[in-house]
Amino acid sequence: MERPLWERNRYVDGEKTIKKDILFYLIPIPLAMFSLLVGPSDLISARHVWEWVVDGIFQTGFAQNYDKELIEAVVLNTRLPRVILALLIGASLTASGTTLQALFRNPLVSPDILGLSSGAAFGAALAYVIPSLPVQPMAFFFGLMAAGLSYFLAVKNREVSTVSLILSGVIVSAVFTALLTILQFFADPFKLQTIIHWTMGNLHNASWSKVRSSAVLILMGCAWLFIIRWRMNVLALGEEETRVVGLNPRREKLLLLIPATLVASASVAVSGIIGMVGLAVPHMVRLMVGPDNTRTIPVSFAFGGSFLLVVDTLSRTMTSFEIPVGIFTTLIGGPFFVILLKRARLLPMSG
Repeated sequence: MERPLWERNRYVDGEKTIKKDILFYLIPIPLAMFSLLVGPSDLISARHVWEWVVDGIFQTGFAQNYDKELIEAVVLNTRLPRVILALLIGASLTASGTTLQALFRNPLVSPDILGLSSGAAFGAALAYVIPSLPVQPMAFFFGLMAAGLSYFLAVKNREVSTVSLILSGVIVSAVFTALLTILQFFADPFKLQTIIHWTMGNLHNASWSKVRSSAVLILMGCAWLFIIRWRMNVLALGEEETRVVGLNPRREKLLLLIPATLVASASVAVSGIIGMVGLAVPHMVRLMVGPDNTRTIPVSFAFGGSFLLVVDTLSRTMTSFEIPVGIFTTLIGGPFFVILLKRARLLPMSG
């Protein structure tokens, strides 16, 4: 029996949607391969790396005249962990921003709005000033503390309004920024330089230890967001509509807020403050695939990771010295967001 026309059109549209999304999921693979080939080193060119890879797979003997140990050290111990970390951090910050914007029904919300970045920056700076404290755990702890404090201050009569939470986040962020300034004032010049460089956001210190310490939390949080992504569409309709379908708005908000904060905190703890990724990139994703969060969340993982990987590759190869990636993301994301505001192209938070 032949399908009705409307059903055939829906079937064709569904196939096109799947194919389009698959392209987004495949983009990180060639980008990661290209990023492994290029770098600022004068001793190791892209050709050297490529012939080393081919020689390792097919035993061609191409790389017999090269220093294989040096190439292996650069590719496997320096570039590969940095590529993986860029993909993880870009995916987590974009997914966190997408979640928070859908949760609060506000296109200007980002992970920074809860004071998370300021809290993590203070924790890292405290660890730099007091060497006995570990940097990543302290940044992660204070990032979660800032987000939790913002939520606690916003609770009134067991309800949390969007305006109260945003205002609480602004206050908490200001407090932690002031505490960070105090630490900078009393820190010695060498530690002060490290603190300032960390707050710019960078991946130049990427290592396998940082990948291991952040990957578990990021992957757990992203998996959580992927599983419950359909609830974002319901919450974006409003609290009354959420209750109509049998869901508790307060509980559902917590179920989304916790993993969104978790992945953003884990990212900031290892990379510093990388601005605009959690704010601008979610809008790029919605422009490409629409506002349906069942699609935007998985696409956010792939596109956000690809975006940060491309920007980080540019930051370490464009000049003879490395520019912090947080500066690049702000320079790229800022003008893009201004154009969106001018054209009033900020899309709704759900389909």
